[in-house]
Amino acid sequence: MSGAVNKLPADEFLQLSAKFPVIDVRSPGEYASGHIPGAVNIPLFDDSQRAEVGTIYRQEGNMKAVLRGIDLAAPAMSHKLESALSLACDGRLLVHCWRGGMRSEAMAWLFSMGGITASVLDGGYKSYRNFILEELAEPRRYILLGGLTGSGKTHILKLLARENHQVADLEGLACHKGSAFGALGQPSQPTTEHFANLLHSSLSVMNPERPIWLEDESRNIGTVFMPDGFYGRMQESPVIALMMSIDTRLPRLLEEYSAFPPDLIRASVLKISRRLGGEKTKEAIEAVDRNDFSSAIRITLEYYDRAYSYGLSKRKSGQVVFVDTDTDDTAVNAGKVLDAASSIK
Repeated sequence: MSGAVNKLPADEFLQLSAKFPVIDVRSPGEYASGHIPGAVNIPLFDDSQRAEVGTIYRQEGNMKAVLRGIDLAAPAMSHKLESALSLACDGRLLVHCWRGGMRSEAMAWLFSMGGITASVLDGGYKSYRNFILEELAEPRRYILLGGLTGSGKTHILKLLARENHQVADLEGLACHKGSAFGALGQPSQPTTEHFANLLHSSLSVMNPERPIWLEDESRNIGTVFMPDGFYGRMQESPVIALMMSIDTRLPRLLEEYSAFPPDLIRASVLKISRRLGGEKTKEAIEAVDRNDFSSAIRITLEYYDRAYSYGLSKRKSGQVVFVDTDTDDTAVNAGKVLDAASSIK
């Protein structure tokens, strides 16, 4: 079977994925952990079937596993082919499994019975992961927008994106705003694995000759961790740090967070209780209980401001450009940020 299958390396496979649909034939659980963005899951086996076939392979050998796999997959073959026929573009599909072996080749053969030309990812999803992690570790012209919590960095980056600057929205990809309160109002976070897939997809369409704006983030955004190589490049990149007073930041934070139920705010405060200290945590919780969100925010900001300022102090000399502002106006601050960026060599 393998001699009849057209296998493509990861770079060619991804280039073609802009035109032809990608079919991920791994189990639903594998797909949920992470997949090529835009890929459609038509699994050869469901999760329990995959586990059963794997157990037979380990205990009884390859042929027994193959025979059992055929028995399990056969009843749903017509449905799988119908799904593939509905997705094929100009009679073509791109197919992959975990390592580019039997599952993808079997499904490519099945699709060919419907007249579909199916190209297989050589090395499977594993080779794709190796490829994107290597690419994410490559040097690029990143500019990090930093600043104190509540300084409107996300709004500034969105404005820059609307004005055709290249922006990778790390917090948007991670479905988290980056603090103990960052999960409020957000959908479920992707896995760390899938975050890297989404990040690579976002960066792959950008011009490497032009700067790419990122928000200055710690190694993790909520439960999602940055790919090591990519985070290393971030740490080497220039930072424009927007600095404004608590009074200037407070109205935005009140608008964003005071609408959430007090029990969610209280739970978020407790996440950083060890860092706030017992007395400050008690004060913040009491402020939430009496609906004094302004006081609660001030208490938590004092912690975040100290932590962020300490992080900036660890950067290399000359790596950080500070931008002071006395306004919360997004357009004005975006202009200040762009002026600062023009000074970066």
